Amino acid sequence: MVKGANVGLTALSENVGSVVVGLGWSSATGEGDADVSVLLLDGDGKVRSDGDFCFYNNPVAGNGSVQLLGKTPTADGSEDRISFDLDAVPQEIDKVVVAASRYGGSRFGELDDLRLTLADSTGDGLVRFAVDGADEVSAVIFGELYRRSGEWKFRAVGQGYASGLAGLATDYGVDIDDTEEDAPEPADLAEDGQPQPDRPVHEPPRPEEPLGESPVSRVPAQAAGPRVDGTPAPPAPEQPAAPKPARRPRTAKKKVTLPRTTRKSLADNESWRAARLFPVSALKSDRERETRATSVVLSVMAQVPEFGRRLTAGFGAPAGRMETYTEVTLPHGESPRRPDGVIRVERAGKLWTALVETKTNGNALKPDQVQAYMDIAARRGYEAVITLSNDVALEGSPLVDVRIDGRRKHKVALWHLSWAEVVHQAQLLIRHEGVGNAAHAWLLQELLHYLQHENSGCHGFQNMGAAWVPVRRGIDDETLCQGDARALEVIENWERLVRQVCLRLGGELGQKVLPVRRTRRGSDPRALRTELADHLCEQGRLNAELRIEGTPGVLALTADLRTGKLRTSIEIPDAEPGYPLSRVKRLIRRLSDAPADLHIETLVDGQGTGPRGTLERLRPEPADIVPKDGAQITGFRLSLLKSMGNGRGSAETGFIRSVDQAVDRFHAQVVVHLEAPARRSRSAEPTG
Repeated sequence: MVKGANVGLTALSENVGSVVVGLGWSSATGEGDADVSVLLLDGDGKVRSDGDFCFYNNPVAGNGSVQLLGKTPTADGSEDRISFDLDAVPQEIDKVVVAASRYGGSRFGELDDLRLTLADSTGDGLVRFAVDGADEVSAVIFGELYRRSGEWKFRAVGQGYASGLAGLATDYGVDIDDTEEDAPEPADLAEDGQPQPDRPVHEPPRPEEPLGESPVSRVPAQAAGPRVDGTPAPPAPEQPAAPKPARRPRTAKKKVTLPRTTRKSLADNESWRAARLFPVSALKSDRERETRATSVVLSVMAQVPEFGRRLTAGFGAPAGRMETYTEVTLPHGESPRRPDGVIRVERAGKLWTALVETKTNGNALKPDQVQAYMDIAARRGYEAVITLSNDVALEGSPLVDVRIDGRRKHKVALWHLSWAEVVHQAQLLIRHEGVGNAAHAWLLQELLHYLQHENSGCHGFQNMGAAWVPVRRGIDDETLCQGDARALEVIENWERLVRQVCLRLGGELGQKVLPVRRTRRGSDPRALRTELADHLCEQGRLNAELRIEGTPGVLALTADLRTGKLRTSIEIPDAEPGYPLSRVKRLIRRLSDAPADLHIETLVDGQGTGPRGTLERLRPEPADIVPKDGAQITGFRLSLLKSMGNGRGSAETGFIRSVDQAVDRFHAQVVVHLEAPARRSRSAEPTG
């Protein structure tokens, strides 16, 4: 589409009751980012209340009809996705504005390939709009959905705002509160997950309770003193308490509330095991693990609406009442089929149904099973089939190939979830964002305990594949040739592992962690993997980069299959004033608790790298990494080396475990000691 063009959604697809809008961009450094936001406007072009402003501090709006889904990796970089249940958008809403903003003085001109995509409930892309000319602005309206004659239409806007998110929201009637952030509340759960009885669990604004509304509480007034004649005075009538001030949205990001320390156990000794809602000790077979895992996750999805909605919104499910079922028998020719589960959501009398096929441990999805469920769903008018396993789906490389009968009018979408994604979403809710009440918090904590138990079989990607050992041997003896299909298999599994590392670390930190993509828009992901496989054959190295929200650089990860070493590193700019030696000493002080074997390398202007040394040697002699020729220091590269695991699996000596340990050690012992850049303060939006 071109700027200013509009189109009716029903003219593009029959499946537009729910749509997903994606906003994307790329950055040469991999560090550029922006935040998406949505405004629900009435006939006057204003929000009804501040609750109609959907952004990072209020990710659900419009009675659940609008939900921010977060970022997902794509071939072009990453994409922020927003789910719209258009059938459930309140009738008073005439227009929905989709925007994005930057912070800390950053501008959209620093990003490339600004784009908007819109897909229907089956995942088919309907609209693509490239935004141009957004150079010196810190907020952009990408597009808008609006009602016209009873149907929804989309308009490509591409309008910039120099006043940032706060200015954009204020123009549409939102009352922004960007005063100093209050002190963070103490956590509401103990480390063991038990709700604290003396205080409620942190409760974010619910969709049905807009931010701008606050109920008036009533409390009894104190009785007056005795009368002069000695008879007691009647109690004074109840008086309404002064109304609480309406809550106003903040563009400054919420502070993370961490769990309290572990409460003292009442057990006699450590051999006493706490009773769990979802026990795992009795599981003896893969079939038992699949049945139990399906029942556990589906039951929690139905009982914790925030969790169920988060997992299904991106699949086109409406925002409504959810019920889940297991081991449902459905007719299929002469042999009925029993999918592992069924998810059904009801909204305004309409049903959305998905069949669920689950695998645990290293068991792969079976194409014939998935094909049968796709055929059953098509015949019965169901909307989706969801596969759930330890594998990670890659763009352009489906886990199972299914045939789609083009003669059928009803389309069924095939979606995939990894167990790592389920754990990630549960961690974000229970540890960082908060849920509706203590019972929901406890359910999520029990779910996490089950999924992360060694006997559950739900541990995420665990195997580098059959090609791992032959490829390593081929690199060692220099017999691996470009074009070898086994190298491509290793590249695909490396990409799966990196995505899982991002999910795990992001869930633990409560921050966005994404793989960095340095490709041009429209790059074919399969062609890119083939190119990386050729590089692996030639160089013997696997490379990846992770962008962790709030860190001053990109975390680089290199697995050198020739030397058997893992290198984790980060480049940090150094533009502070002062003499070179003073700047080096400041860095050494910041790294006072970092490991002694940390390598520090000076980056110099125009020459690339300068002197280097280990932290152990530089602590007494920091001048050793000051360039002797007076070259200008532009930054530093910090690196740690670790021996690489040999096995293809996730055992203690396996490659996957060694990668997890390398990333965790580098982040905990190095990255956390680096100062975050000023961009994290979002309350100081530019004003023009």
